[in-house]
Amino acid sequence: MSFNQLGLSEALLKAITKKGYSTPSPIQEKAIPVILDRKDILASAQTGTGKTCRVYPAHP
Repeated sequence: MSFNQLGLSEALLKAITKKGYSTPSPIQEKAIPVILDRKDILASAQTGTGKTCRVYPAHP
């Protein structure tokens, strides 16, 4: 799966690409759709799997 398939905005996809990410980690792949659906989430994953990775796109 790619970030493009997760329903992220174009601005966020550009920021992710600029940061050098190409594919979501398993926790990101499972959590992003739930978050975009505005549901609460409680997740657990091994250290270093992308749970706290944030990308802040510049506002136009």
